Amino acid sequence: MSKYSVPNMTCGHCKAKIEDAVLEADPGAALDFDMEKREVEIDTVLSDAEVRAAIEKAGYEATPLG
Repeated sequence: MSKYSVPNMTCGHCKAKIEDAVLEADPGAALDFDMEKREVEIDTVLSDAEVRAAIEKAGYEATPLG
């Protein structure tokens, strides 16, 4: 499971776009959003680079959190 900071994720529409993009790349992924902190935790078979690419394809920048 990996956690990412997505600073431009501000609303439910943002959340839906990110969720759709990640699930398109990995339909079995599980996402847990913290809208207040603007973070998303993702359980997926995708690599870190693939997750970030999916989020960026949705129009958002994602930075991995340690």
